[in-house]
Amino acid sequence: MRHIAIIGSGPAGYYTAEACQKTFGDDVRVDIIDRLPVPYGLIRTGVAPDHQSIKGVSRRYEAVALSDNVRFVGNVSVGKDVTIAELGNLYDAVVIATGAPADKPLGVPGDDLPGVVGSAAFVGWYNGHPDFAGLNPPLHGPGAVVVGAGNVALDVARILAKAESEFAGSDIVGHALDHLGTAVHDRITILARRGPHQIAMTPKELGELGHLARAVPHVDPADLPPLEADAALDPGQRKSVTHLRDFATRTEEKQIHIDFDFYAMPVRVEGDGKAERVIVERTAIDAEGRASGTGETYEVPASLVISCIGYRTPPIEGVPYDEKLGRFANTDGRIAPGLYAVGWARRGPTGTIGTNRPDGFLIAEHIAADFTGNSGKAGRPGLDSLLASRSVDVVTFRDWQKIEAAETARARDGAPREKFTSVEEMLGARS
Repeated sequence: MRHIAIIGSGPAGYYTAEACQKTFGDDVRVDIIDRLPVPYGLIRTGVAPDHQSIKGVSRRYEAVALSDNVRFVGNVSVGKDVTIAELGNLYDAVVIATGAPADKPLGVPGDDLPGVVGSAAFVGWYNGHPDFAGLNPPLHGPGAVVVGAGNVALDVARILAKAESEFAGSDIVGHALDHLGTAVHDRITILARRGPHQIAMTPKELGELGHLARAVPHVDPADLPPLEADAALDPGQRKSVTHLRDFATRTEEKQIHIDFDFYAMPVRVEGDGKAERVIVERTAIDAEGRASGTGETYEVPASLVISCIGYRTPPIEGVPYDEKLGRFANTDGRIAPGLYAVGWARRGPTGTIGTNRPDGFLIAEHIAADFTGNSGKAGRPGLDSLLASRSVDVVTFRDWQKIEAAETARARDGAPREKFTSVEEMLGARS
């Protein structure tokens, strides 16, 4: 029997558990440990609340969680309730699947002013993550600036711009919906360091921005490359740029304007005790696609600045860490004997949700190659005994189902759920 502990219950964690089931059959016991009482990681608190079809993948993870040889061990903090070394003594393999939930800092003067937030915090706020439920971002003022050229930037801009009626059927949490309903930003500026041909925005997400009830997107025609240059792009990128070309022709007037500023990078945030403006420098692209400042600057009024420039995996004591890449130091997923990393904790924040599935099978193959005998480690009973001795209030998957039922029961009309936004509320919903 192989005993495997997976730290993190998001896509990488559940895909790895599924891969271990398929690799080892009945000869494995997998414990998925999470510091929150609720599973699914970024599916619950990272995917946009108005993208319910994407969140549906959690049903696949539920099937894995309800099988006999996989269990969810929630409300257990690795590093506080149990250490990596202790898990290593109990399990044949420990797999870190914690993702990359920490924001990469904007890294310019003034980025610590009130009103400057990272996308992980802002997305966590409107998705009900307990760490960010009290964020209370400033939605009144001269404008909002979103820094980044990927889908997260589009999600953030779309959520800021949507009318309340457009959230029907979503699971945006009530405190965010109420706060967004009072927003008076009439201009949202998306800053992209490079040009339209270098964006990481996909056609579907860009297309959504063009159909908002109270907002209209704009692109400066001068920022667009010659039309014939689009022929060199792959089909998906070409569709994205086609949306941008459409935005450059928009003339209708709506309550909110979403401006794409290409070839633009923030160099500082200014304000009297809070964010009031962003100083932006124009950039130029060299032959290798790198952006550098031209010295030409301008200012964009902004009481809210949201940085969508990437994420980092928080370090865990005792685990080798790559500071430069913001992830655990590993070789093809192997960190040390018996210790592995998977998903964003292994690769850094790249790839889609589905990318984690082959990643999980890679780690399962490593475990199969590295352990051929029976180690005699205690596994699940050993963890239960240790946590009980420390009076840790463990949440099971059955407990989670009670929490989920309570969230469903308290949902507003048309919404799938109203999430609890504190650990205490989640724990209280089990009874």
